[in-house]
Amino acid sequence: MNLLAKEHQFVTLARTGADWSITAAATGGSWRKDPSGNFFISSTYFDLAGLAMDGKTLFFEATGVQSVREPTVLTNPQPGDSMIVLDLMSTSPLTDTELITFSSYGNFASGTTDSLTWAQTVYARNQTWSITVDEGQLASMLLQHEEFFGSMQPTASDRIYSYRLLLPAEVAMDGLFIYSARHMLTAQAKTEEEYVYLMRLKKAYELQQSYDED
Repeated sequence: MNLLAKEHQFVTLARTGADWSITAAATGGSWRKDPSGNFFISSTYFDLAGLAMDGKTLFFEATGVQSVREPTVLTNPQPGDSMIVLDLMSTSPLTDTELITFSSYGNFASGTTDSLTWAQTVYARNQTWSITVDEGQLASMLLQHEEFFGSMQPTASDRIYSYRLLLPAEVAMDGLFIYSARHMLTAQAKTEEEYVYLMRLKKAYELQQSYDED
């Protein structure tokens, strides 16, 4: 059994008018803003090439996300301020458009070119954080809703892609701090029948023949 982990570092966001931007991020972090809107994306990947070279299949046993604290409003918090935080681990690389579509529809965007299948989705967690009337001007957001999904299907892929997406929706707030998070996979590498493994390897190859960015 192997415990695999990848980190998405902290980021600070600020708003000017209707536009959000990154004002600070950890050294070596991978945060970027999607040019089509106020989406912020961090991406990395688990390198499983060593297992692939041994001709083994990775069977997932557990997945999860660890973080230090909730999103924090740095300036001018008001009831109604909110944000979406999506954590995703996938066997396929995703474009920003595909990732944004996934944050809204998950694996139910069938019939579109931006859909992600259940087989490709190892793990996903979609959270809504906000400040309600009860919290008033409390700087720390409260978790309002959370969904978990994913297939955790075995894979012969040599990479698992790890993403974190943020979407702030303000009433008045104009500064946010998002704490670092750690994506974890507990998996076991096993040898399968040659025919089964070759078919799984073929499927993994087909799923990865799309946009890829290190």
